[in-house]
Formats: sequence, structure tokens, C-alpha cells
Amino acid sequence: MIELKESKPSDITRFVEMERATDTSGFILPYSTEQHRAAMAQPHIVYLSIYDSQSLVGFIILAREGETSVEFRRIVVGVKGRGIGQQALSKMEQYCVDVLKCKRIWLDVFADNARGIHIYQKLGYTLFERGEHQGRALLYMEKTL
Repeated sequence: MIELKESKPSDITRFVEMERATDTSGFILPYSTEQHRAAMAQPHIVYLSIYDSQSLVGFIILAREGETSVEFRRIVVGVKGRGIGQQALSKMEQYCVDVLKCKRIWLDVFADNARGIHIYQKLGYTLFERGEHQGRALLYMEKTL
């Protein structure tokens, strides 16, 4: 059973480890411990820890934008291929509606992240813009809640 809980600073060491995994680091811009601490301290940033059977298995970073929009900055799951990320995304969307009272979620994803793009499309996210970061193609996707 997947649960989301607000993250604690003590979770950051594990977040850094998960981000450095070879099957993750190529699809995100990993943060240092200090970058996570600084982000977590920002009032508009929300960190949600993903638990599976009471074990910390991943995390999500959200950034509130105004009253009704949230930037979905990151999801990292330590164990791939078990549907944990997809379940966590559904719970994150419900959290955004219930707690953050938002009506729109948007994200950017590297265009070579086929697994991520497939899951986002499956969950109803649609492309609204293209861009690039350091020469890598980016897709901007959104979902109205």
C-alpha cells in the first residue's frame, strides 16, 4: 500500500542516494544535500515522501504557483517497474486537489525519458510546449484536475 507523507529533513540523505542511482540520475538534475535542505525550507515547496509498506521508497517535489497551479518538479522512486511511481502520482494529484486546492499541475520531462512520458500520458498529461535544457530536449506537460 503506497502512502504519501510530508517529508522530514532526516529523509534528505536517502533522497540524495536515490537520485544518484544510475537508472535515475540521467533523467533528473540531482540535488546535493544542501540544495534539498534549502528547497525544503522554502514555503512554496512541498516535499512528499513515498512509502511502500512503511518503507521510504521515493519522493516527490512540488512547487506551488499562485492559488491554483502546481509545478510537479520531481518524482524519484528507488524501485522501478512495480507501479509505485504511478500509484504515487495518483495520490499526489489527490493531495494537490485536497490540500493545495490546485486545479492544474504542470511538469517538464526530458524528451528521452520514454518511461516517464508514457506514464504521464497514461495519467492524462498533455504536451503544451517544447524547450531545452543544456542542449537536451524538454517536453512541458500539464493536466487539469
